[in-house]
Amino acid sequence: MMLATSGLKVHLAVGLTDMRKGIDGLAMLVQGVLAQDPFSGHLFAFRGRKANLIKILYWDGTGLCLFSKRLEKGGFLWPMQTEQGAVVKLSARQLSVLLEGIDWRSPDERWRPDRAG
Repeated sequence: MMLATSGLKVHLAVGLTDMRKGIDGLAMLVQGVLAQDPFSGHLFAFRGRKANLIKILYWDGTGLCLFSKRLEKGGFLWPMQTEQGAVVKLSARQLSVLLEGIDWRSPDERWRPDRAG
């Protein structure tokens, strides 16, 4: 992913988000609820009730971009706090792991088969 540079700041919106929201609705959440600047060039990630869909809002300098990914198997692990406006900051590496559907808190713990066949 070209966005995942080492200096990139990634903010996970803690809790659940209405995934019907588009660019404008998510930008208003970033500004109003998260108290962040949606035009900062940071990534803002949101997850809804169904754990298999994630949306990421990003300002590229010319416009807002909205990326989404739906996992066909499994779900995105997400911090579930009830405090409205809470944000968890991730590194670019943790974001890459999260987008693969792997637990970003402990990426080395993956299931592997015991033997082939």
